[in-house]
Amino acid sequence: MEAPARFRFLCGHSIRTRQIFTKTAPLPSLIVANRIDAVPRPQFSLSHAHARSSLSAVPSNPDPFSSLSFSRPCGPPIPTNHFSQFLSSSNDSVSVWSRASESSTASNAGLLGGKERVVAVVLLGWLGAKTKHLKRYVERYNAMGLHVVTFVVEVRELLWFDLGQRLVQRISALADELVSWVSEGEEDGRERCLVFHTFSNTGWFVYGSLLDAFQGRKDLMEKIKGCIVDSGGGDPFNPQVWAAGFSAALLKKRSSAAYPVVEAGQLNESKSEVSTSKMQGDEPPIIETVLLSALEKLFSFLLRLPDVELKLTKIYSNLSKSQPYCPQLYLYSTADKVIPFRSVELFIDEQRRMGRRVRSFNFETSPHVDHYRTFPKIYLSELHNFLNECFAMVKHL
Repeated sequence: MEAPARFRFLCGHSIRTRQIFTKTAPLPSLIVANRIDAVPRPQFSLSHAHARSSLSAVPSNPDPFSSLSFSRPCGPPIPTNHFSQFLSSSNDSVSVWSRASESSTASNAGLLGGKERVVAVVLLGWLGAKTKHLKRYVERYNAMGLHVVTFVVEVRELLWFDLGQRLVQRISALADELVSWVSEGEEDGRERCLVFHTFSNTGWFVYGSLLDAFQGRKDLMEKIKGCIVDSGGGDPFNPQVWAAGFSAALLKKRSSAAYPVVEAGQLNESKSEVSTSKMQGDEPPIIETVLLSALEKLFSFLLRLPDVELKLTKIYSNLSKSQPYCPQLYLYSTADKVIPFRSVELFIDEQRRMGRRVRSFNFETSPHVDHYRTFPKIYLSELHNFLNECFAMVKHL
């Protein structure tokens, strides 16, 4: 898992002030930006005390696709003509909204219940991911006629002097933005709904924090039609998982860097031609071994701090006991060196015992958060089948 210094995000003091979106002149692109020095507003907290009240603090703009840009009034204009122009930017924005083209929406009108509803997929990236790393997911969903919201967490924002307060603010603003959007219907009367697609434990924990804002609001929980967990679902109290994720983020590598990536062309659909031993490759370099050892000792201490344990327990409780009654899909791998596959399978079994509707697929040999790149055909097949199940389920309700 890759949630290093997120401990301010998990155990920091309540933030007294927050920023509010200030509307600028409409622009033809899809950027939602948020600045630290904006006007304060009520906080979205990860604690029990503030989770309910935060829902009343909804930004004035109900449709981020209509006005498309929120930033400081005095700030310089943001380049807005193409999605690719801001893929390499830093995570100064709360989220990036990418609207599906009218042609793709029209051509897929009969799929996924498109005639009755408008879907936005919320991509929650792994620690250290940039929006450009999620571009292929954005393009695939847009081609299916689905809008996409991208939220990523950089390592540096967790290591700044504010010790994670900025991340808490961004999660809070994202929660408000999603609540605002789904609370409004389309002009033609179609319902708006959400599908979450999380990556590693970082994206999964952000999802758990967002669920905190939705608790007690049945109307909002019903807007969530499905959740996809890619390389996530690991034990949140295991210091080895935290150390592996932190190490991968600091060394700017995923587990694929520890062993060679086997291209999909080398594999048949059953993956029988590739052994797990090949994926394990060589032993990690000495610098990584030393770093992992030091981080494991650090997190063994930090995870026992009462405040940290309380916040982690709250987030994990949301994920294990308070998810909406929608289908869940878990995509994982035996060869993942960050998230142990057995902890994912234990969580899946727990969800099934609770009566949840769960699908899963073990890619066996692909590295952490690298299943799509390694097995694109299988990945997309699982994704399409899952989405069809999500919206077939909706039709029968």
